[in-house]
Amino acid sequence: MRLNYILSDLGIGLKRNLSMTIAVVVTIWVSLSLFGSALLAHEQVNLMKGNWYDKIQISVFLCTKDSGGRGCSGAEVTQEQKNRIQQVIEQNPDTAPDGVFTESKAQAFDSFKKLYKDSPIVSTVTQDQMQESFRIRLKDPQRYQNLVSAVAGLPGVDTVQDLRQYLDPLFKALNWLQWGSYAGAGLLLVAALMQIANTIRLAAYARRREIGIMRLVGASNFYIQLPFLLEAVLAAIIGAVLACGTLWMIVYFMIMQRAQETFRVWQWVGATETFRATLIMVVVGLVLAVVPTFLTTRKYLKV
Repeated sequence: MRLNYILSDLGIGLKRNLSMTIAVVVTIWVSLSLFGSALLAHEQVNLMKGNWYDKIQISVFLCTKDSGGRGCSGAEVTQEQKNRIQQVIEQNPDTAPDGVFTESKAQAFDSFKKLYKDSPIVSTVTQDQMQESFRIRLKDPQRYQNLVSAVAGLPGVDTVQDLRQYLDPLFKALNWLQWGSYAGAGLLLVAALMQIANTIRLAAYARRREIGIMRLVGASNFYIQLPFLLEAVLAAIIGAVLACGTLWMIVYFMIMQRAQETFRVWQWVGATETFRATLIMVVVGLVLAVVPTFLTTRKYLKV
């Protein structure tokens, strides 16, 4: 009997506020879709950082007679200078064990010819014009500044290059895009919360006399709030399901079917990250339904 009454009351509430309920569903759908996209963007940036930062090497290019670096004096780097540079690199606490590799002029010239094999520039460059270099792997790719500053001023060093100087601007832009998505999603989630609160407030106001009678006959607060709670939870679940479906379609068609096939060098988010994001989306959707419902209906429970 009680269950029949609750379900009947739920049906009446949905009919009375059908347009508002649809608006709540759409708002939750859009806001959770953007929120889930922001979560996946966060995961994607972390995957890209992990994929590239672990492969970062510091390249220390040595002087040639044509070099203009501050550690060069218009002459080739001497063996004594090379030994000193290597010693500083190997004794640096941030250098990974067995993480120092030497590239000779011959090796650099072979790499150059492979890279520009179809370009006429190959015929204008000789092996003597190549630079010897040290390639260094770090224990922690985030800790690169100490080694760069220790090596950059040594005699015989022309330039020191670190891939981070090219990757950091990219990741900063991605981080701004990610936080922009979070901000947009946050505004929409607030809008959804307010819309749910207004919908429940209108429903409770329309049935305030019924609520007063139920309160007088001894009905518990939770029993009175339950139809309103179910109404909000139903709208939130429908919106969350639509949002999760949208997110899975985006991942499948845009990432799995296209991006992964086109840009194989990147590591992309997949089913695991998407499943984790959808779980968070469902939880957020339920919180959006439950919290404003309890807060909004409290004032109508007093006789």
